[in-house]
Amino acid sequence: MKNYYQLMGKPERILLWGSNLWLFADGMLGPLFAVFSQKVGGNVLDISWAWAVYIGVTGIFVIIAGAVSDRVSKEKMLVTGYALTAVFTFCYLLVSKPIHLLLVQAGLGLALGLSNPTWFALYDLHTHPDRKGFSWGLEDGTGKMITALAILIGGVIVRYWSFKALFIIMGTLQVFAALYQAQLLRKDLKKLSPSSAD
Repeated sequence: MKNYYQLMGKPERILLWGSNLWLFADGMLGPLFAVFSQKVGGNVLDISWAWAVYIGVTGIFVIIAGAVSDRVSKEKMLVTGYALTAVFTFCYLLVSKPIHLLLVQAGLGLALGLSNPTWFALYDLHTHPDRKGFSWGLEDGTGKMITALAILIGGVIVRYWSFKALFIIMGTLQVFAALYQAQLLRKDLKKLSPSSAD
C-alpha cells in the first residue's frame, strides 16, 4: 500500500487531501444540524425542509455544473464551489430563524453542486488506470474515517464552547481547503496526465 501511495501524482494528492480537509470541516456539524435547527426555533418539519432543500438544490446544480464543466475549467469550478461552501458556512453565524437556515442550506447546495461533479471528474482524470481501485478506496476510506473523527470533535466543541465557535472553525478550515485545492489552477499541474503519476 505504501508503494501505491508513493506513486500518486501531485494533482491526485491535492484533490485527496483538500477533499479530506473539507470533509473534516463539513463533518463537524453532522448530526448536530438537528440540534442547531431546534436552537433557532425550527421544528421537525423545518429541519426536514432545510435538509430537503439542501439535497434538492445540490442535485439540480450537480447536473448543471457537470454539463457546464465539460466546456469550462473544472479546476475553477471546483475552487469556486469550495470557496462558496466556506462563505455559506460562515453564514450559519447569522441564522436566527428557520427561514435563514433554509437560505443557507440552499447556498450550500449550490456550492456542493459546483464542487462535487468537478472534483470527481478531476480525481478520476488524475488517478492512474492501473491504481483506480486503490485510489478510490483511499478516497472513500479516509473520507469516512475523517468524518467520524470530525463528528466527535464537533460535539466536543459545541458541548464545551458553542455553535458559533464550531461555525468559525468549520468555515476557516473550508477556506484552507479551497486555498489548497487552488494549487490545481497552476498551469504546470493542469497539464499533468494520469500517466505522469508513474
